[in-house]
Amino acid sequence: MRKFTAGLIDVFADEPFGGNPLAVVEDADGLSDAQMRRIAGEFNQAETTFLMRSDRADRALRSFTANGSEVFGAGHNALGAWLWLGEHGLLGPLDTPRTFRQQIGTDVLPITLVNADGRVHGRMKQAPLRLSPPLDATDALADALGLARADVMPFPAPRAADTGAAHLMVRLRDAAAVDSAAPSATALLSVLRAAGAEGCYVYAFDPDSPDTAYARFFNPTVGLWEDAATGTAAGPLCALLGAEGLLNAERTLVVEQGVKMGRRSCLHVRLTPEPELSGTGIVVLRGILAF
Repeated sequence: MRKFTAGLIDVFADEPFGGNPLAVVEDADGLSDAQMRRIAGEFNQAETTFLMRSDRADRALRSFTANGSEVFGAGHNALGAWLWLGEHGLLGPLDTPRTFRQQIGTDVLPITLVNADGRVHGRMKQAPLRLSPPLDATDALADALGLARADVMPFPAPRAADTGAAHLMVRLRDAAAVDSAAPSATALLSVLRAAGAEGCYVYAFDPDSPDTAYARFFNPTVGLWEDAATGTAAGPLCALLGAEGLLNAERTLVVEQGVKMGRRSCLHVRLTPEPELSGTGIVVLRGILAF
């Protein structure tokens, strides 16, 4: 029987059972893809991250959704894994900020951790923004989201944005429209394929109050119906708004997500010039995975 230290951490949470839960498995070298998919299905969380050795970085990370789809990018899957390591003292002293390197797919990206006020805080850079062409028409998109066509705002135009994973950014009229979205999985999958996107980030943003956005995330492509906090979508959203000249002078954005799910999350992003995502988390479960 093989045994692994594993557990759950609530990422972007100010208190237990908030934010976005992440399952973490330590020392996962030697696990096959099939085994990692089975374990992710057993945890049945939005994502499960496996920590491994790397000859290119301090750690390699692989993340799978509950249906066994592997996901990439530096979002809650990566931040939560490093917060887990820091909270359990596996990275040495963090009294002053320390930067580590993480391998995610073919990317090697930095992440900086520090222990402040008894909690580990992390900030990590994502890849530079890559934009796909705007959608030619939005009628099918509005229908797929279960919204009126007037709910979909023309600027910024809906388009896939990618800082590690490509997601369709869709600005809606206001927070009420975001909360009223009721997508059809089949119809949304068709729109996402045409847009070259993995998931869909619907958001409300007021240019007169450019510090914050309000969002929900749907990703039927990988069997994730709704996500409580999506760093790989908040990062490109901030970068897209910055590219359109809509951010504040500090080029920062706080994205509120997960409210509709009862798991309010706050994702802090700034452009450096790449998106830098920051947050903290709370370990709620640690134990032994045996099989």
